[in-house]
Amino acid sequence: MREIQFREALREAMNEEMRRDPRVFLMGEEVAEYNGAYKVSQGMLDEFGPDRVIDTPIAELGFAGLGVGAAMNGIRPIIEFMTFNFSLVAIDQIINSAAKMMSMSGGQFNVPIVFRGPTGNAGMLSSQHSQNFENWFANTPGLKVVVPANPYDAKGLLKSAIRDDDPVIFMESELMYGDKGQVPQEEYLLPIGVADVKRQGTDVTIVSFGKILKVALAAAAELEKEGISAEVIDLRTVRPIDYATIVESVKKTNRLVIVEEAWPLASISSELTYHIQKYAFDYLDAPVHRITSLDAPLPYAPTLIQAILPNVEKTVKAVKAVMYRD
Repeated sequence: MREIQFREALREAMNEEMRRDPRVFLMGEEVAEYNGAYKVSQGMLDEFGPDRVIDTPIAELGFAGLGVGAAMNGIRPIIEFMTFNFSLVAIDQIINSAAKMMSMSGGQFNVPIVFRGPTGNAGMLSSQHSQNFENWFANTPGLKVVVPANPYDAKGLLKSAIRDDDPVIFMESELMYGDKGQVPQEEYLLPIGVADVKRQGTDVTIVSFGKILKVALAAAAELEKEGISAEVIDLRTVRPIDYATIVESVKKTNRLVIVEEAWPLASISSELTYHIQKYAFDYLDAPVHRITSLDAPLPYAPTLIQAILPNVEKTVKAVKAVMYRD
């Protein structure tokens, strides 16, 4: 094991898969000559050349469509969006082509493509560059949606995504690229669709994913000081969702709090709340609580950002509400 940055873990995953399989290539804005907007693809052009690390114009619809066509013809593209806010320009290719091609072709065409890049708040980038669309993509049959929270998960899940025969949305965060974590030297894969219990507990289950997992873990540490034992589950994948792991945890703790960065309406936490209250209702000793961003565009001012986003204080308060039924 060694400690590396989140961006380095992503780079290692792509490098290993490109060395293993000559069909894999990377395409997107600034991925080659500039080494990536966030230096995720540092040095990849030097190793693999301009035929496999391809700079594109600022034309997400165009290069996403090129990627879908390439995938239909047996190549395995990694399409990098500088931010998933810009994926809205390419939404037709992602939703109407990549996600539906297997079904519409009667099983004749796989689309083994990965769309990856950062999502959500990136710190004082204001409304148009600070949005979470994982629930949009997770609502689309035919897509898989992965949102890793640390370097270890990022590498193992990205390698699995590149090898997957279905289109995968792989969502990262600008605020996590410098995060460090333990990653093995040897090759490994992590299965898509399997949640991970990051912290064992007995009194309450806290579910989260992506960079907001750090909020959940920090809240659990604060709660421990007050004698409350919180089990923290990282979804890792929001389509498919590993419902079984959450149900089993709720059967043990009898309480559930869900923390996510997206807006509240039609969110991942809405889906989880419905599912748990349908399939684990008899085990609940309190209503499910959830913490999301406030239902408003994210502003520029850091004080307002802090007020809108989930945080440790809000999470601790929600846990105490389910513990003491306030």
